[in-house]
Parts: sequence; C-alpha cells; structure tokens
Amino acid sequence: MTGSGRHDGRAAGWRGKLVLLCAAILPLVAEGQAGDGARAGVGRPATDASLHLPSSSTRIRLATARSEHSAALVTAASALLPGAGQGLMRQRRGILYFALEAVGVGFYVSRQRDGSRQRDRYREISRTVARAEFSPDGPQGVWDYYESMEKFVESGRYDVLAGGPVDPEMNSETFNGSVWLLARQTYWRDPESSPPTTTEEYMAALRFYTQRAVTEEFRWSWSGAPEAYGQYRSAIAGSNSAFRKAEQTASLILANHFLSAVDAYVSVHLRVRRNSDGSVSLSAVMPGAF
Repeated sequence: MTGSGRHDGRAAGWRGKLVLLCAAILPLVAEGQAGDGARAGVGRPATDASLHLPSSSTRIRLATARSEHSAALVTAASALLPGAGQGLMRQRRGILYFALEAVGVGFYVSRQRDGSRQRDRYREISRTVARAEFSPDGPQGVWDYYESMEKFVESGRYDVLAGGPVDPEMNSETFNGSVWLLARQTYWRDPESSPPTTTEEYMAALRFYTQRAVTEEFRWSWSGAPEAYGQYRSAIAGSNSAFRKAEQTASLILANHFLSAVDAYVSVHLRVRRNSDGSVSLSAVMPGAF
C-alpha cells in the first residue's frame, strides 16, 4: 500500500475499523498466532498505525501486508483437506485439523462397517428363523419391513381365504391384522361393523390394507424362537446405533472442513506476531484497491 492522497479518506476509515477490531480480539488471538506469523513470512507493513493500551505495555501495530498465498488458495486447500491451508502458511495448528480429520474418518468407516455387519446379521437371522417356514429364499425387504419384524412376533396372513378378493387378516396382534384395524378405523364409520364389500367405504379400507400389508412371500413368525427373536432385536438395535453414530461423525467431519477453511481465510487477512522488543504486531491484508 502506498498511502497516496486520493485514497487517504478511505484508508482512514479502514484503519479506524481495524483499530477497534484489534482492541477487541488481540487478547484472544495473540498467543495462538504469535509464533505462526513469524514462520509464515507475512506481515511486512508498508504503512502502519499504532494503538497504545493504557493498561498494558503491549503495542499493537496495524498494517497492510502481502501474504505468500492467496486467500482463495489456502481456503480451498483447507476446505478440501482440513489443515492443508494452515500447512501452506506454516501454522502448527494445521496438524490439529488434520488429526481431527483422520480420527473422524477412521471412526466413520468403523461405524459404517459395524452397522453393515449388524445389518447382515439381523437379515440372516430373519431368513433362517422367522421366514424359514414360509420363504427362506424370498426377496430381501426394505428397512420398514425389518423394523416391523422387530415390533411384531408374527406378520399374519395376507389373504385369509384363498380365491376371490383379498380377505384381510383379522388378528390385530399380528402386523397385517394391525394394518387392517387401522384401515377400518380410518375409513369405516364403525370399525367393528363391516359395510357391504361393494361400497366405496369398504374398498377404500381394502386399498389401504393391500398397499401396506405383508404378502405371503414376506411372511414371518418368531413363535417358538424367543432366543433368536432377542438376538434379532439386539442386532437391529446395534445396526441402528452404529449408523446413527456414523451420521453424527460425518456432520463433525464437515464441520471440521468448514472451520479449517474459515480459519485459513481469516489467517491470510489477519496475522499476529510477537516482536523482539516484546510488543505484538497485528497485520491485516487489505483489498488491492486500498
């Protein structure tokens, strides 16, 4: 910065704002940035303004500076790999960001593997025990299907009477029976009194049932296998917990990327270093036009 006359008014405004900013944040950033600024080779002022704090011998020099690396470069580097931007500026705390990334990714992969392992386990138990009597080699169900197997001991029949239209399961203790009960409660005036099967009232309830009830190829029963049922519920709970922890870890990993990028961006524009005389210099990179 040359400090030419045509920019004096604008420069004064910038300096005034940064002086106030210095007074507010210096106690927070001085310790962490002092060593980093000296190693990074930034903060060579062309013009400076000084602020003397009455209660301290520390002198703050506000100056413009040129950074070895552009803000875009270090910010993008840290956004892609936490700590990379700090590494370009020779800041030791970049190691912390990188370590957090490594630990987070490692934990995420571990939780994902554990979740998948537990998922394979509960699917195998359901196939060899609960579905063995009906369709052990039947198609694999979606998540809601296995969740229903956890809550209901039996699925119940899909069609009670073979031939003709579907006759829903009436036992509300089973999964299909509970679906039919909900359908009757939703569409019938009296859930315990069936309207004629040709009425829209009946047909609406039947459509609700056929869209949600489990068909014969997915039928299950845990009757007579309480131990296997307990193992199934334990496996499904373990899988859910592992995947939930993986999701939470992914959020923390993204937060680490964001914080590292913001830190890198701010560090390019605002640097603190400790001088040989014991004073602390705060250097800020200004826009080119300034």
